[in-house]
Amino acid sequence: MRKDFNPDELPGGDFYRLLTAVVVPRPIAWVSSTSADGVDNLAPHSFFTVASVTPPIVQFTSVGRKDSLRNILERREFVVNLAPADLTAEVNATGTNFPPDVSEFDAAGLTREQSLTVDVPRVAESPVALECRLHSTLEMGDCVLVFGEVTHAAVSTDVLEGSHPRIDLLEPLARLGRDEWGHLGPVEELGRIRRSEWPGHFRRRDEPEA
Repeated sequence: MRKDFNPDELPGGDFYRLLTAVVVPRPIAWVSSTSADGVDNLAPHSFFTVASVTPPIVQFTSVGRKDSLRNILERREFVVNLAPADLTAEVNATGTNFPPDVSEFDAAGLTREQSLTVDVPRVAESPVALECRLHSTLEMGDCVLVFGEVTHAAVSTDVLEGSHPRIDLLEPLARLGRDEWGHLGPVEELGRIRRSEWPGHFRRRDEPEA
């Protein structure tokens, strides 16, 4: 049995809250940007993904027109920092609605680190920084999708095995529903099935075994 939800019949942000409770876990783009006045902004955005392989493009969504979006449109560059579990309090703090003249770096006690290809600081405490130049934006309803071409990736050697980042060392944070946050749980390694190796045992759960 299921309960039906019609977005046209729900008041306010009820359907938004439903979506964010079921589209989970969501990785967090911890976006640093710099205003035209030189104020360094830092904010978490949990509508985030890889949008293209070649060229390498990442995408996050600004829900509403926030400081990150304004700064990126003005300067056309930004950094996506990985949000690690040991900085949960700081990541959450940078989501506070400070006025544009307040830097979340300073408010949350975080350290600026100079980037190599953009004039926007990285978060020194974060193990990964993706430096980006603005590729394009796409307005969709009350949101703006921001696409950034990755011009440089800086990864702490503390989280690398050779040249590969280890997920257990990255310990990425994730957003869930309401005020819930997720941490890394059990990790299962499972290769994609080749057609030539199809096992043939899949069937409906309610179908009896032969």
